[in-house]
Amino acid sequence: MATIPASHLDIGPPLVTAVKSGDGEIRHRKIRTIALLLGMALFASVLVFAQGAPKVTGVDPGSGKVNESITVSGANLAKDSVVAVFLSDEKSDYKAAIVNQAADKIVMKVPQVKPGSYNVSIQVGSGILIEPIRFTVQQ
Repeated sequence: MATIPASHLDIGPPLVTAVKSGDGEIRHRKIRTIALLLGMALFASVLVFAQGAPKVTGVDPGSGKVNESITVSGANLAKDSVVAVFLSDEKSDYKAAIVNQAADKIVMKVPQVKPGSYNVSIQVGSGILIEPIRFTVQQ
C-alpha cells in the first residue's frame, strides 16, 4: 500500500477560518441582531394586519332575485372597514344597497343586474376586493 505525504494532498481551502474578535465582529453581530429583530417585527405586523382585514366567508341564500335581501357573512365587515358591497362579473361591479351592517354580516339588496353568477365584492377604502364567494341572480 502506498502512502501519500500530507504535503501533497490538495483538500481545498479550510472550511472554518479563525476570526479575530474585535470591533468589526461586534459591529456585524449588532447589525445581524437588528436585522433579525426588524424582520420579526415586520412579520408580526403583517400577521396583525391580516387578522384585522375584512373578509367575506359566505352568502345566504346562495341565489335570489333582484331587490331581494341577502346576508353576506364574514369578519371585520363593520361600517368603519367596509364602505360598500358589490356583485361583480368579469366586466363590471354592481353596487348593492346596504340594509344593515355589523362586524360579522351585511344585509344587502340584490342590485339591478342580469341573471347569472356573480362574485360578492367589498370596498375597503378606495379598493374593491373581489371575494371567491359566488351568488346567482335568478330571473
